[in-house]
Amino acid sequence: MAFRGTFDHTLDAKNRLTVPRTFRAALSDGVVIAKGIEQCVAVWTPADYERFVDTALGSLNPLSPDARNLQRFFSANAVETELDAAGRIMVPGFLLEHGGLQKDVVVTGAGPCLELWDRAAWAVENERLAADVIGITDALGRAG
Repeated sequence: MAFRGTFDHTLDAKNRLTVPRTFRAALSDGVVIAKGIEQCVAVWTPADYERFVDTALGSLNPLSPDARNLQRFFSANAVETELDAAGRIMVPGFLLEHGGLQKDVVVTGAGPCLELWDRAAWAVENERLAADVIGITDALGRAG
């Protein structure tokens, strides 16, 4: 499933996020919640997270320092969990800190995963994306 859309949400007093209803079925068999590369928290299906990590590390020599460091980053900073009966996931403290997440968050679709952003940080990031998208598509169009 491709995750799309942007949704304003709030974390409850126990740091639980109610996953948007449209995505609950896709996450019903389990969830991996992990540090994003940017200052956000990523929410994956377990299979998609494994594919992501395998793709990221696939062409690297597993004995290289970079490969070991990436493997360490992806493994140490991810937690497997499940949706509770109300369709919520608890966001661990170290991930809240990484994402700078307080109460008001934005859940964004990012293709193979969801991302959780601090609402104010997302506004800045989304504005930056909008300003950069023409240059990015132009550069990619010339790369081939």
